[in-house]
Amino acid sequence: MAATGEKLTHFENSVLLIEPTARWIRGFFNGVAVVDSKHAIIVKPRGTRRGRLAYYFPLEDVRMDLLTPSGIETNYRDIGDATHHDMTVNGKTAGQAAITFGEPHATEEGFSEETPDLRGYVTFAWDKMDSWFEEAEEIFAHARDPYKRIDCIRSSRHVKITLGGEVIAESDSPILLFETGIRTRYYIPKIDVRLDLLRPSDTHTVCPYKGTASYYSVEVNGKLYEDAAWYYPQALPESMPIAGGYVAFYDEKMDAVEVD
Repeated sequence: MAATGEKLTHFENSVLLIEPTARWIRGFFNGVAVVDSKHAIIVKPRGTRRGRLAYYFPLEDVRMDLLTPSGIETNYRDIGDATHHDMTVNGKTAGQAAITFGEPHATEEGFSEETPDLRGYVTFAWDKMDSWFEEAEEIFAHARDPYKRIDCIRSSRHVKITLGGEVIAESDSPILLFETGIRTRYYIPKIDVRLDLLRPSDTHTVCPYKGTASYYSVEVNGKLYEDAAWYYPQALPESMPIAGGYVAFYDEKMDAVEVD
């Protein structure tokens, strides 16, 4: 069982990786910095499909006076028993916003018997805060993974996308977006897309690496394929090449995506 302190900052087993981060992390709620830490650790599940990493903060870097036990406790198989806390700042409350941890225990069969000892740390439900900052830069959606990479690469591959028996996009100048753990996405210049088939959607999603995406449904021969395409009106710096004039389509919703 890994102990708190220096040993914990480099803990890993078959399920979890825990290590320190040099980033200054702050979380604000109702105008108050509830978290202000230069000593956070990241807890990262093993495997790309096991969930996102989370920041955990030493108790001394958290305004614990603003947290109250909610009466709800949870047993996490990878970590142990946890107590949920409500967060109240200047009369505004966010229920079950934070979690603290008790004594760890062995995990279920199939997992390593070693369990990290996270007593002395607190983690937060990301969306319970009003805003999060890494250094002086605001981040959105969830914590950014230092082991994840985004590459937007201009290409001369020929890409042809078919839906409902119609060619809806065809281009020799796509941008290929390579993102760790995710299939390659093909961003097509709008000039090479059948814009007459696109219908604006009210759907929006947020990515901490790319920004806020807006969606299109695609209508072909009277059939509407909802939220089948998306684009970034603006993008974060590492994804600037795809901003504005490019559209991507869900390969899995298309009849065919042919790539030279």
